[in-house]
Amino acid sequence: MRRQRSETEQQIADLLQTARRSLGLSVAFFSRLDGATQHLEIVESSMPLVFRDGLTQPQDTSFCQAVLDGDLPAVMPDVTDFPAAMRLRPARIPRIRSYVTAPVRLSDGTVYGTFCAFGLRSDPELSTRDHALMEVLADAASVIIEPGLREEQRRTEIEQRILPVMAAGGPVVVLQPIVDLATGERRGAEALSRFPGEWDRAPDTVFAEAHSVGAGDRLELQALARAAALLDHVPGYVSMNVSPATLLTPQCVDLLASLPLPRVLLELSEHDQVADYAALEAALAPLRAAGMRLAIDDVGAGFSSLRHIVVTDPDVIKIDRSIVSGLDTDPVLARLVESLVDFAHGGGVRVVAEGVETAAEHAVLRVLGVDDGQGWHFGRPAPAGVLPVLHQDTQALAG
Repeated sequence: MRRQRSETEQQIADLLQTARRSLGLSVAFFSRLDGATQHLEIVESSMPLVFRDGLTQPQDTSFCQAVLDGDLPAVMPDVTDFPAAMRLRPARIPRIRSYVTAPVRLSDGTVYGTFCAFGLRSDPELSTRDHALMEVLADAASVIIEPGLREEQRRTEIEQRILPVMAAGGPVVVLQPIVDLATGERRGAEALSRFPGEWDRAPDTVFAEAHSVGAGDRLELQALARAAALLDHVPGYVSMNVSPATLLTPQCVDLLASLPLPRVLLELSEHDQVADYAALEAALAPLRAAGMRLAIDDVGAGFSSLRHIVVTDPDVIKIDRSIVSGLDTDPVLARLVESLVDFAHGGGVRVVAEGVETAAEHAVLRVLGVDDGQGWHFGRPAPAGVLPVLHQDTQALAG
């Protein structure tokens, strides 16, 4: 019984049927060449018990490779007319006597495989016109297979990068101080994941990639566990990030429940959208009842964070750096921050400004009533053992 074909495989099979019927040959197949082996991935045959999907043969013994090497023509009405062909295995088993092939090339010019048809008897009618048909069908096949192939390559590249990091226990976690803008006192620190610099990818991008290959929940849980391990090494609270999807997993709820929750500020990030707010609230309720506080991250950067605020009733909102940066010279940004502060304070919610980089931004944020700040102005992310000392003393910050 033939295996169930995917939608893409069936589309290729339909092209092969067109080739076989149009040329009047016994078998048409699409093969993948990996450098050592020719894989007959999809076969349309009048003799399915003999010629079927999944057959393989050494690539260097195939007609297809000989054609690609220029040792045989792409069209052979009678294989016996070509001594080089008769020395190859397909001329004897299964005694191919007429043959036509065209390479399947990807958009970058790479030869992925071949689109072929053959008969078990010679066919003097087989011509260059038939080869032109095979080339058209081979081009159509490449258009069909390339998206899936590129997606598979993308997944493989991501897995090859991320899985070794996960095998080592997850990302490196550093801390960035969060400071009371009025007093200069350090209230806590945010745990931030760091990945190898050569990846040249922001942490949010890495987590999104991990989720796209089914490894996101595990990677986030590893980051949470490493952040939790820092609670015993720093004063104040530790702010930890988690996506809504990961938060809904039993493993995440169990991990959080094992922590000293009054010292945890959980930041709800936006690696994916919230599909079920009721389930989210149900997961959060016992944790918040035990003292955990909830923060909504990236407020002002998009609709989703505002939706999170309305539905989850957080303890803290964190204003996105895109609104904080330059607000000392941009009155529109300043008014927006002021509106967010009024909105938050009206519900008893504390406000943290992210990405504070200058003394001027710090001063305006204080005037606007923002409670806390985080950014290079107060310290860059660093390991817990060397948590940055504020670059100004507390008196200066409070003054």
